[in-house]
Amino acid sequence: MYTFRVIGPCCRLFDREELPWPCCRLQWRSKEPSWRRVGKRFVPDLAARRCPTYAVELLQPGLRATIAVLTLFAERLSPELQEWWYSRRENPDQQ
Repeated sequence: MYTFRVIGPCCRLFDREELPWPCCRLQWRSKEPSWRRVGKRFVPDLAARRCPTYAVELLQPGLRATIAVLTLFAERLSPELQEWWYSRRENPDQQ
């Protein structure tokens, strides 16, 4: 049994440094991805882009609180809300 304290909404990022190395040429049909990693290291995770993601604090009795990222895959964001969720604009309350 877990108790969560929601810290706030966030976007789940995919770390391109975690791609498999080395890759199998047969699996990629001789078209290996570039291992030089040109571009951004962290990009929005496509699997979680349509779903709300929250930074939460896991509260367990007798244990230290743990920070985690929780994605609600059963929920779907509307296109407008999805655009807001993944925008780079800062929260006006934090300015």
